[in-house]
Amino acid sequence: MSKKSLVLYYSWSGNTRKIAELIAQKTGADLRELQPENAYPQNYNDVLTQAKREIQGKWYPALRPIDMDWSDYGTVYLGTPNWWSSIAPPVASFLNQVMPTEKAIAPFCTHGGGGAGHIAKDIAKFCIGCDVLPLLAVQEDGGTNAGKLVDQWLKQIGA
Repeated sequence: MSKKSLVLYYSWSGNTRKIAELIAQKTGADLRELQPENAYPQNYNDVLTQAKREIQGKWYPALRPIDMDWSDYGTVYLGTPNWWSSIAPPVASFLNQVMPTEKAIAPFCTHGGGGAGHIAKDIAKFCIGCDVLPLLAVQEDGGTNAGKLVDQWLKQIGA
């Protein structure tokens, strides 16, 4: 039996959520959002300060439970904002807990101008034995080109 696909993401501003929803819509994948037990501050500069401290300290925030069976999925579209050229701590926290193996991981990120950073490399460190596909990097929420960018990426990764 073929395994299902999942779009799993963390979004602070809503940009990553928009891209995640587009991917789920276009692929028919299940959609789940990672949420930390303690929400990040609303102020952007406060978030930057906290995220930098967490990333540098390899701190993994506690997450709210997600209603899903991880073993059901063969392909995971994994979304994160680019924070300090890396994955957001809630995404790192999930990957640290699950340590995925034998999955196709299709990473995507949103950014404010920092591009892909080293997000794909950071995801690969947690996903030993996974096929980590090329990363989609979208500036902010992609604007009116978001759908086109997602379509091009899905074609590139063979989805």
